[in-house]
Amino acid sequence: MNHDRRMSLAAQRLALAKNLRRNATPSEQQLWSVLRAGRCGGFKFKRQVPISRFVADFACLEAWLIIEIDGESHDGTVEEDEIRSTVLSELGYHVIRFTNEDVHSNLEGVWQLIYDTCVQRIVGKTCG
Repeated sequence: MNHDRRMSLAAQRLALAKNLRRNATPSEQQLWSVLRAGRCGGFKFKRQVPISRFVADFACLEAWLIIEIDGESHDGTVEEDEIRSTVLSELGYHVIRFTNEDVHSNLEGVWQLIYDTCVQRIVGKTCG
């Protein structure tokens, strides 16, 4: 019975992720246009990825990096976002948060920070 419940929760997260992919925000669409298909220096990103009990906006599993875009839906959720980031960090992920405005006004800078962080995390794993 417990196994059925876990499968049900996993199926629910997967359905949520698919729905979020279909209904991406303009900021998510804009960032995805520069991350998809290895466009971030060859690093492969996925979008709306179920991880633990959350669905990450974007994830580079190779670099253990999660990118979150905080828009209006995150207004008033600072504490929840901090808990989410802490849990994901405890799982080994590094979380970077950007606002919608960051993506719209400085897409190149956002991309550069994501790329640099991926490189740092990969180099750190191979050298450390």
